[in-house]
Amino acid sequence: MPVRFFYRLTPALIALVLVACGTPTASETTSPAAPAATGTAAGAQVDLGGIKTYLVDSSNALKGHTATLKDASTRYYDLAKGANFDYAALWQSKPSEVADALKQAKAAWIAASPGYEQIEGIVAGVPTLAEYDVILDAGAAASEDPEGAVPFDLKLPDGRVLEKPGNLFGLTESTLWGTRAEFSSDQQPDLDGNGKVDFGEVLPEANMLKGAADLMDQYTGELQQSSNEWQPSESDAFTALVVMIPTMSEYFESWKNSRFVAGEASTQTDFAVISRLADIQNILSGLQVVYRSVSPKVASVDAAQDTQISQKLDELKTYVTKVYDQEQGGKKFTAEEADMLGGEAQERATALAGQISQVAAKLNIPIEQ
Repeated sequence: MPVRFFYRLTPALIALVLVACGTPTASETTSPAAPAATGTAAGAQVDLGGIKTYLVDSSNALKGHTATLKDASTRYYDLAKGANFDYAALWQSKPSEVADALKQAKAAWIAASPGYEQIEGIVAGVPTLAEYDVILDAGAAASEDPEGAVPFDLKLPDGRVLEKPGNLFGLTESTLWGTRAEFSSDQQPDLDGNGKVDFGEVLPEANMLKGAADLMDQYTGELQQSSNEWQPSESDAFTALVVMIPTMSEYFESWKNSRFVAGEASTQTDFAVISRLADIQNILSGLQVVYRSVSPKVASVDAAQDTQISQKLDELKTYVTKVYDQEQGGKKFTAEEADMLGGEAQERATALAGQISQVAAKLNIPIEQ
């Protein structure tokens, strides 16, 4: 089964982008990295405090959502344990309590997922924070991709240990909505009482849900602490932009393979609840925050290019937003259309990342690999 995976530029691809733009990589430049708060390289000094404030505030909000998910999952686990994990008996004896716990858990996940996407451009794009992206949102299961696997094993309350099972957003999503049968019971009740069983109406395997939710909240707390301790540098900001902007084709590929495009034929177990198009918009929103912080420095050496970069970044987000609005309006895109739209977005993003790399070279700011 496919796991939740975010495409990242490999070091080789980063090097190709930088060489094509005439930009030295971190290993090629002899200049030291910029100081934490303000820059001393060519161009105007900039205040990077806005990036940190955005990350810290968003991380705090994310921690609140994962804490709620943990609490609701524990409540469901306790109900299941009380029924000796007999899920048919559980639903028969406590339907309202079960439905309420799962409703709260799902609502918390639906709040947490876009909350993370809003900071993913920073977390995944900054080398000192990037491991949290692997853990929470991008890492694969070792059984499918040993090199891209998460760095943790998941211990469940019943003593089972799942070795490097995949990232935590993917695990919790597939457990709560039943897209992975091994994480579910065989019970599919009408949880919302509308007279039919809709997508995602399933009683999760309680040990799996509690184990994944607990660990997710733990790592989110660690990200929260690391966000508070992080002191952004100009290299961090430009690296995040160059690494994270030119990733559109893989985002659109995931969207194409999801149930939002493939429908019932989709075998993808993640990105089934929130459209990938919404995720892309949130990622780009975070990158807009990053660019606004370095924009004065870019403008000090090339005002026209600064204006152009800002406009192109806005236009890229608008492009994705228009497609998403069509989807929300009921349009069903084909796989061919998804490929075409993804190709156009990738062309825009690659050109934009190239411009940012050129500016970094003018400013003598290294792009980390």
